[in-house]
Amino acid sequence: MSPGDVVRSYLAAFASGDADLIASHVADDFENDHASALGESCTGRTEYIGRLPGFLESLPGLRYDVERLIVEADQVAVAYRLVAMSDGHPVDLRGAMLLDVDDGLIVRRTDYWDSLTVLRQTGKA
Repeated sequence: MSPGDVVRSYLAAFASGDADLIASHVADDFENDHASALGESCTGRTEYIGRLPGFLESLPGLRYDVERLIVEADQVAVAYRLVAMSDGHPVDLRGAMLLDVDDGLIVRRTDYWDSLTVLRQTGKA
């Protein structure tokens, strides 16, 4: 699978709600970096898979719609739209990720999204 295909498959896996399927796309030493104030970074596939069920439960119906994907060697940039529900409120959030892929697995993900947009859409700001 090409790096772009790996990233598309990874993002599509979120719609399944299956933490194991999502985590199957990341390396053991995966670095998950969130630039957002509300995001929580973590290191390692084990820690990541431990956090996924809570994340998925907090955003029922979660899906990532890819708006644009740019690939340069093993680096992928993706503009996305995250669509889900949160505490009974619809969430429609645009963001961007930078991902590094090695041997068919994502080794690093940096996610950029606006915390204030989420707070406003969920009635918390």
